[in-house]
Amino acid sequence: MFNRFIPTPSSSSIELGAITLHYYALCILLGIIVALALGVVRWRRSGGVASELYDLAIYVIPAGIIGGRLYHVITTPELYFGARGHLSDAIKIWEGGMGIWGAVALGVLVAYLYFQRRSRSITFPLALDALAPGILIAQAIGRWGNWFNHELFGGPSSLPWALKIPVADRPMGYEKFSTFTPTFLYESLWCLLSAGLILFLPRIRKLHPGDTFLLYIFLYCTGRIWIETLRIDRAHLIWGVRLNVWVALVCGIVSLLFIIKRERLHTPQTKD
Repeated sequence: MFNRFIPTPSSSSIELGAITLHYYALCILLGIIVALALGVVRWRRSGGVASELYDLAIYVIPAGIIGGRLYHVITTPELYFGARGHLSDAIKIWEGGMGIWGAVALGVLVAYLYFQRRSRSITFPLALDALAPGILIAQAIGRWGNWFNHELFGGPSSLPWALKIPVADRPMGYEKFSTFTPTFLYESLWCLLSAGLILFLPRIRKLHPGDTFLLYIFLYCTGRIWIETLRIDRAHLIWGVRLNVWVALVCGIVSLLFIIKRERLHTPQTKD
């Protein structure tokens, strides 16, 4: 019988002379490039000047990388502190470990401070809206870095698109299983679907400044809750539930409440 599955890459990096290029880092870099390219187009359509986005990117991109890494280090301290931790590994982002929550939070904060100090051709909410779908596509691309690193997969699966994991990378207790749920693929597809919805929605419904970014948060969190529950990698639990599920749940609810509140504010009140 012919077995179908997604193969795992045999290498997570490529050697170019004295330089080692890690595919995880390349996926992150490619995602940033695509997000910038789409962001420029939407920035201009919002009435902005493209050069302003490039100026902003100089501050926001490093902030996003640092924020994403800090979230990972803070939520998995045992890997970097204590008797079994290695603090020097905290800078090795090419080995995986980027928390999107930290990346978005610090990136948005830096962008807000940037807009407070400098006058731009578009408002801060419009700037966030312009970048939202590009961020989702960047996340979709970045998730393939987990594929190259043989990490963050779900439980055993016999589906045709299951991910084949080498014995050395299988979690303790799962050594006898060879194929697993490709959660990296599910999240990548969910991000692309969400980006498509965000790009299409303005054609059928008028969105107010800031709504697109809030919708991005809500859609991503909704998918992440489902995908996170499929994963079997080690994670900190709160009341038996993975930490990232709680974070996604809180962020998703808060963004939805903001959307509802803003919708009510912009809805004309009818008089009896």
